[in-house]
Amino acid sequence: MSLISLVIPLLNEDESLVELLSQIKQALEPSKHQFEIIFIDDGSTDRSLELIREIATSDKRVKVISFQRNYGKAAALNAGFKAAEGHYVITMDADLQDDPQEILPLIGVLEEGWDMVSGWKQVRHDPISKRLPSKLYNFTVSKLSGIPIHDFNCGLKAYTRKVIKNIELYGEMHRYIPVLAKQKGFNCTEKVVQHHARKYGESKYGFKRLFTGYLDLFTVLFLGKYMRKPMHFFGLAGMFLLLIGFGILGFLSFQWLLQYFFEAGKWIGNRPIFYLGILLSIMGGQFVSMGLLGELITSSLHKEKPVIREDD
Repeated sequence: MSLISLVIPLLNEDESLVELLSQIKQALEPSKHQFEIIFIDDGSTDRSLELIREIATSDKRVKVISFQRNYGKAAALNAGFKAAEGHYVITMDADLQDDPQEILPLIGVLEEGWDMVSGWKQVRHDPISKRLPSKLYNFTVSKLSGIPIHDFNCGLKAYTRKVIKNIELYGEMHRYIPVLAKQKGFNCTEKVVQHHARKYGESKYGFKRLFTGYLDLFTVLFLGKYMRKPMHFFGLAGMFLLLIGFGILGFLSFQWLLQYFFEAGKWIGNRPIFYLGILLSIMGGQFVSMGLLGELITSSLHKEKPVIREDD
């Protein structure tokens, strides 16, 4: 018998909370598993916090974390992960679009040996204005990250304890938990889950998330590959620019020498390519300097904590 931790961030979802709790109990109480429910109120301005505190008073399995203001879903999940005590951890949204009946099947996939399972809303009950950008976004993230899953944005995911205790979320990085987990050496798969139409309220996410999502993706991929070795990125770019810049200046210098000594070359002071060579050389030197500074910062401030296998 294992303890399951449900981590549920919420923002102004007072209409759905009582029904959500009832659905969770119906799904999990008949099973062999014990469970805890961690609600993270992300600065709600309705009665959400009051309701979950009332629920926690009558049910000791319910825990409440409350933010003074809205910090975002990543911060809420990070706080919930730190508080979770379960061997298995489930994240889901509080708007009733995620079905609690999917929890045990997701746990079953973890028990097959996977570290993380991402829900796939194969049939989505959202307007086409959300579905089309989401498909484009998920396709791009899958190809760039090398993780063959279809729905990075699905809030319904299952993790083993070792995954959530070894990743740190901030900003909008909750979308890229599979990528962060892969960078730590964990494996990830997906499972088709049922998706319901929103019953109460409105979505908290706008269209601009598509554009900011790509910026966050580049950040995750860059940090994952070069955070421990910034010189490999900045130094390589710098050496490339220096090579081109010095090549241009060397060629022009040869022509200047021919003109100066033999009057057979060309003057270079009024040629645009001369200034291009200077510019590329300066930029190359700056990139190399940034790489060295990055290495100094990395070596002095960051000590990576290795992930220890549980069977060792």
